[in-house]
Amino acid sequence: MKKIIIVMCLLISTITFAQNNFRAIIKDEKTKEVLQSATANIKKLNLNSTSNEKGELTITDIPDGEFEIEFRFIGYEDYKKVFKFPFADTTEFIEIALESNAAELGEVTVQTTRSSRSIQDIPTRIEFLPQEELDEKGTMEPGDIKMLLNETTGISTQQTSVVSGTANLRIQGLDGRYTQLLKDGMPLYNSFSGGLSIMQIPPLDLKQVEFIKGSASTLYGGGAIAGLVNLISKTPQEKRELDFLINGTSAKGFDGSVFYSQKWKKAGTTVFGSYNFNPPYDPANIGLTAIPKTNRFSINPKLFLYFSNKTSAWFGVNNTYEDRNGGDVNVAEGKADSIHQYFERNKTFRFSTQLSFTHEINKASKINFKNSIGFFDRKLLMPSYSFHGNEVSSFSEFNYVHTKERSEWIAGLNEWTDDFKPLDTSTLYYHLTTVGAFVQNTFKAANWFSLESGLRIDYNSPQTKDKLHGFFILPRINVLFKFNEHFTSRIGGGLGYKMPSPFNEDAEERDYENIQPIMFENTQAEKSYGGNADINFRGKVDEVLISINQLFFYTYLNHPLVLQGNSFINANGFINTKGTETNMKLGWNDLNFYLGYTFADVRQHFNGQNVWQPLAPKSHLNADLTYEKENSFRCGIEGFYVSEQRLSDGTTGKNYFIFGLLIQKMWRHLSAYVNAEDLTDRRQTRWDTIYTGTITNPMFRDIYAPLEGIVVNAGVKIKLQNNK
Repeated sequence: MKKIIIVMCLLISTITFAQNNFRAIIKDEKTKEVLQSATANIKKLNLNSTSNEKGELTITDIPDGEFEIEFRFIGYEDYKKVFKFPFADTTEFIEIALESNAAELGEVTVQTTRSSRSIQDIPTRIEFLPQEELDEKGTMEPGDIKMLLNETTGISTQQTSVVSGTANLRIQGLDGRYTQLLKDGMPLYNSFSGGLSIMQIPPLDLKQVEFIKGSASTLYGGGAIAGLVNLISKTPQEKRELDFLINGTSAKGFDGSVFYSQKWKKAGTTVFGSYNFNPPYDPANIGLTAIPKTNRFSINPKLFLYFSNKTSAWFGVNNTYEDRNGGDVNVAEGKADSIHQYFERNKTFRFSTQLSFTHEINKASKINFKNSIGFFDRKLLMPSYSFHGNEVSSFSEFNYVHTKERSEWIAGLNEWTDDFKPLDTSTLYYHLTTVGAFVQNTFKAANWFSLESGLRIDYNSPQTKDKLHGFFILPRINVLFKFNEHFTSRIGGGLGYKMPSPFNEDAEERDYENIQPIMFENTQAEKSYGGNADINFRGKVDEVLISINQLFFYTYLNHPLVLQGNSFINANGFINTKGTETNMKLGWNDLNFYLGYTFADVRQHFNGQNVWQPLAPKSHLNADLTYEKENSFRCGIEGFYVSEQRLSDGTTGKNYFIFGLLIQKMWRHLSAYVNAEDLTDRRQTRWDTIYTGTITNPMFRDIYAPLEGIVVNAGVKIKLQNNK
């Protein structure tokens, strides 16, 4: 009996001695930041552990032998490694570095906030479209970015001319004049030059598009009350790139684009050129153009200089010429007679320069100077009226960035000028100079909490000296909470303003006929405040990647500018918009499903009355199902729903659904695609009229639904790269 007890004791002692502990600290491979809530799992033994706030984890009771441990963290590549037990020293923590998965996490550095931090570490809520999505959406409408923007949750485009197709950009239901459109952080499409902007920007040379919804005036000054859109251009890479796109449509349109880039040791270049053509198109057979006759040429060369590892610069030129002729189809085709006389013709020339210079003082500090100068000439011709003018604008900014592990400071000065002169009998002169100073700080108080605060002071000098609008002080604050690897939240808000300007939707719809200049001595700036809050979830259920973002927003705009007769005045009251955005994405292997829903209740509170804002649908739903084998095949179906909306004549427009289909086959250097828009032919002319009066002198109604109907386009992309 005694021998049995001794043997059992020895056996128990041996088993106990054979139990090992595994200790590790989980970090980001690039930033070396510890990762809380990462998991480690030994499947063979059914043992697992989760890292704490210090990134540390421990697996206990591991027997002797060789076992594979799998490390996982959402947004990072899974990592597996075989370890042999026992270790020589089981008290030490082994460092495990995980590589981020940019496709899952969105590991990108955004430019709009001027910060060098990645998007997931910035408290400001920023959305972006990466180049992969731009390539997909660029095949749907390669001639402009209207569709690209209109398919983004919370953003819509509003057509301002029935026959010319001009449109503006709206965020969360607010008019287009409250949204800033930037190119590489510079306002090339401001004021008068913004009227045709989104219809004249092809997407082929873009590598990323960034969105900030809600007040962004602290970042870029007046005008960003609803938010901003920043179009980021491609830059030269190590591989030489030459891309061609040829596209044709069932509306008899043609698009041809070319993009070239190359980088040498001390220099680089990109060159983009495009030609877009469409004959007059009238699918409703009512005699008026749903798509105007269009001829457009664009060329945008850039030169990049790399003086040293710390100093670089680039200079670019943007040129666009367009002749857009809408109205009566017979007139556009050169067959005018005594009945067919109505036309609306826009001849525009856009020329701008961009300059950027960056110098790294040391590892923590750098300076940047950027400048843009723009010239825009537009001639609008109608049967009994014409409007011709040009605008010269400029933007200059100097900023300083100081970055440490926990804190980042950004400070700068900038100046805007805007000068419009009529070249006909119009009296619509406009001049404004704005000088601003700003500072912002991002402080990472803990791994789970970051605070971003900013302050801007602007001084405006308009064309008149009777009354200066003086100083505007614009604070903003945003906070980021990282609860764990699955849940994050951003909360923020700020003040905004917009200087009075006659260049907006109301004047555009009137073709600027008899519009009077702004009387600054009797007009106030439009002021706003607003905020938003979101909750974001990222996780995996088995092999399904789930991403859900829920946003709540509110914006208050006091004394907005309204057109009364031929003059702009401040309304007696305010406009507010409140609502929600829901974004959900599911990914499983090569299959992805995306759903976006916007609810926006936009109300006018004028003279004690509470009225629904015209052309502001409360509900907008978009869904997209895609299947893609990387670099081989892509197909997708998308659907959109827009709810009814109040029209300016007091009636209500019909709600509608739209569906589209895309099929694309990719080879190494070539891809071919077919895309169909509005497969169910949902256009306003099917159920409603778009004008009253006669074809000789039509009076147009609000446009709240598409006019083009079913349009199929097909084309090829040729991509040539050289490793040298």
